[in-house]
Amino acid sequence: MELTAYTGQKEYARQIESYQLPDEQILFSGLPATAIKLAEGDPDKYPIFLVDDQQLPVFFILHKNEGVKPYTANDQAMLLRSFSTNFIYQGMGYAKTALKILDSYVHDHFPEINEIVLAVNAANQPAICLYQACGYQETGDVIKTEYGRLLILSKKL
Repeated sequence: MELTAYTGQKEYARQIESYQLPDEQILFSGLPATAIKLAEGDPDKYPIFLVDDQQLPVFFILHKNEGVKPYTANDQAMLLRSFSTNFIYQGMGYAKTALKILDSYVHDHFPEINEIVLAVNAANQPAICLYQACGYQETGDVIKTEYGRLLILSKKL
């Protein structure tokens, strides 16, 4: 298994279009096809997939510079956003694997980054537990949105 930057690889198009999330999870993270379209043309957004035997069980965006500023004052931090596991792969440990190898991926591809931050809906207890099990800690900061309170979590690299 490895993390791979999405750069328009045509062999993944069918899997990206068929990536499934339950409605309540789409509310929290959105589908990869939508996030990829939003990332196009933005040099600070990096769509990433966990690839396992040519399958794409996990997707997320790494966002630096302006994207991370609402969440931390650290200009060497990177925001983890749109993190999700394709419904057919949920409960198989893929999300935890992706988060565990993310540190070395960031170190290899973004050596200037010393922190990963994320915002998670306070109602999304399974995600909060997963992030905490992978070393992320609540910063104590909360952002109120129309979808509820977002807790800010951080992991120093």
